[in-house]
Amino acid sequence: MTITMQGFRRTAKQSESSHRTAIEETRTDKILLVGVRIMLWVALIVVAVPLIYIVANSFSSASAVSAGRVLLWPVEPSLKAYKTAFADPAIMQGYLNSFIYAIGGTLISVTLTIAIAYPLSRRTFFGRNVIMSLLVFTMLFSGGLIPTYLVVQDLGMLNTRWAMVIPSAIGVWQVIIARTFFRSTIPDELYEAATIDGASDLRFLWSIVLPLSKPVIAVIALMYAIFQWNSYFDALIYLKDPGLYPLQIILRNVLILNQATSGSTTQNLAQQLDQQQLANVLKYALIVISSLPVLVIYPFVARHFTKGVMVGAVKG
Repeated sequence: MTITMQGFRRTAKQSESSHRTAIEETRTDKILLVGVRIMLWVALIVVAVPLIYIVANSFSSASAVSAGRVLLWPVEPSLKAYKTAFADPAIMQGYLNSFIYAIGGTLISVTLTIAIAYPLSRRTFFGRNVIMSLLVFTMLFSGGLIPTYLVVQDLGMLNTRWAMVIPSAIGVWQVIIARTFFRSTIPDELYEAATIDGASDLRFLWSIVLPLSKPVIAVIALMYAIFQWNSYFDALIYLKDPGLYPLQIILRNVLILNQATSGSTTQNLAQQLDQQQLANVLKYALIVISSLPVLVIYPFVARHFTKGVMVGAVKG
């Protein structure tokens, strides 16, 4: 038994050695790999340094941030910026509004995208090429801001939450991704078998198509959620009530207009610190706060996101 095990190990080592010899990297490959690693490290530094700088400033004192003494590590560590942000009712209302727009808008957008993409993926659907051409046409030409505003106004959606989710409910690029996935993953034979068993179109979509389409659903849901979370232009155009503003509008006021919010906590802090110092430290804290939901959600859907994109790209 011992001799057999020793022989097995010797054979395994010889096989591993021959395998390494067979795939030995050439000098050109080694140079290419070194270049790729250098590029990846440079990209990592370019992305990571600004993020670390923002986080360090958000945890520093207002005086240190205004004086420019913060680089990659907090100076005079302080949580006043976060306490001010979370205690201010306007900021928290904006945070809640952003969650409402992101969750509600994503549900509406994913539902409508699947409702459009799945019929367009079936070869038996009459006029699917014409409808798809019209959808692609909207990617090249749009009605413009003023006609869109007039449509939203005529529909009575101005200064309402619907104005944040309905005008941008459907993305043509997401429809193309979902249509490609359905066409390459859900065969016509599966639909025919379900029809023979007496399943209706809605039953087939709900019981068979959707469970098999989790990767592409994760892809388009993440796309829509990030778009809705970062959206602020629609709020600038359609919303007038500060109670409906998303967090991005408040962040814009701090970053661009250099204004602090009008909450009582901010006013009390402004009596102790200069208004400019408060705005400087608040903007970094708000950037961190507004980025947290996406950073928390992405790891849970990253696997489906990568799989869905690759399936649509390779088989489509």
